[in-house]
Amino acid sequence: MNNILQKSGVFYDVFERKPGTDKITTTYCPGCGHGNLHKLIAEALVDFGVTDRTIMISPVGCSVFAYYYFHTGNVQVAHGRAPAAATGLKRAHPEAVVISYQGDGDLAAIGTAEIIHAANRGEGITVFFVNNAIYGMTGGQMAPTTLIGQKTMTTPHGRNSINEGFPIGMSEIIATLNAPVYVERVMLGDTKSIMQARQAVRKALKLQIEKNAFSFIEVLSACPSNLKMSAFRSRQWISEVLQKQFPLGVKKDVSETFPGKDLKRPTIDRSQFYKILNIEPIAVDVEKIAPYKKSTFSAEIKVAGFGGQGILSLGNVLAEMGMRHNYEVSWLPSYGPEMRGGTANCSVKIANRKIGSPLVASPTVLIAMNRPSLDKFENDVISDGIIIYDDSIIDRAPLRQDVRVLPIPATKMADELGNSKAANMIIVGALIEYLGFMSIEVVLNSLGDVLKRKNLVDLNQKAINKGVDFIRKLKS
Repeated sequence: MNNILQKSGVFYDVFERKPGTDKITTTYCPGCGHGNLHKLIAEALVDFGVTDRTIMISPVGCSVFAYYYFHTGNVQVAHGRAPAAATGLKRAHPEAVVISYQGDGDLAAIGTAEIIHAANRGEGITVFFVNNAIYGMTGGQMAPTTLIGQKTMTTPHGRNSINEGFPIGMSEIIATLNAPVYVERVMLGDTKSIMQARQAVRKALKLQIEKNAFSFIEVLSACPSNLKMSAFRSRQWISEVLQKQFPLGVKKDVSETFPGKDLKRPTIDRSQFYKILNIEPIAVDVEKIAPYKKSTFSAEIKVAGFGGQGILSLGNVLAEMGMRHNYEVSWLPSYGPEMRGGTANCSVKIANRKIGSPLVASPTVLIAMNRPSLDKFENDVISDGIIIYDDSIIDRAPLRQDVRVLPIPATKMADELGNSKAANMIIVGALIEYLGFMSIEVVLNSLGDVLKRKNLVDLNQKAINKGVDFIRKLKS
């Protein structure tokens, strides 16, 4: 039987930076070690048959690009916080294979506390720590692993131990703790060293799969761009220079005597959550919402406009009302540093099924409250989707011919109520009536529980009704 050499099945067929952009083959510089390490991890996941229960966690840095490649569960987190996120994910999903994939600026600098405490607790995760002695993504600044005398953007005369301290040996530090089971440092230099790295990767993942052991694999890797070397020369530099500061080898291995950890998730009845979290459950009028329950309903809504137009409130009201209709919902805000007058948008998902991610990249519904938002998000809407826009302030209609377009003079209608800020609730009423997925009566009666400013409940109820009436007249 002939062996077929091909890209690992755990990788996506095509790598793309963002949906809808030009397709690309890689995001890494020629000679970068990330590609090699990705390959080693991918092969192991396929060989061990755990692809469908693997979660890759990528923080800030070049390591963040892992989600472009691995067709697994992917979570992107804040700088240095991967071990903290991995802890929560592993405890919530003990059956998952959770991988924290981090660079040296990320793990050994801003993330030092997270990795130390996760290791000290012996969380059942696998950590791959890429050490290339530099901050790669952000321009080549000094990292905690930068060598003495090494020149970087922030140490133009070379790192000085008196001023900047010494390079940190993370593997040695982790190995001093009681809980870690397997700690090894490898490198991506020549073929022999890559094969040694392959064995370490496989052992670390197998220990998690079989024993829920905490393993830490440090990988010495090249960053040719910031080293200002060719790919070949940068690999030589790892062998000739970097590994002298960071000696290779197993720093700790108690895998033979480690009995394994039972990480079974405790079973908690859903009703207990209210007591545990000390919150009151949302009242649901089963009879009133019954006619509106659609077994296959799913809406992915992007709401966008200027800060001050109530963009986030619009999305929040939709999500809150979705909960009162027993839908699964999510609400994810996004806004610039200057909220008032700045750009703002939010992603809302409402569905009769579990929601995997709160991010809306390809909306089924776009609500554009200003011209820049229409310009920015129009092309993201799926074919046969819906574009709702405020034609009293947006001076052009959508250009798409394959979507349903619903112009609503929301701001003008709100002015007629005496307050232009009610335009967002006019849109709420219009959308609910247009899609027919909620009870207007339930929405109006629940509005006082949702809005923070109780003195505006009456105005916003009138605005919702005005939006409902607008759609009913269109349909008649």
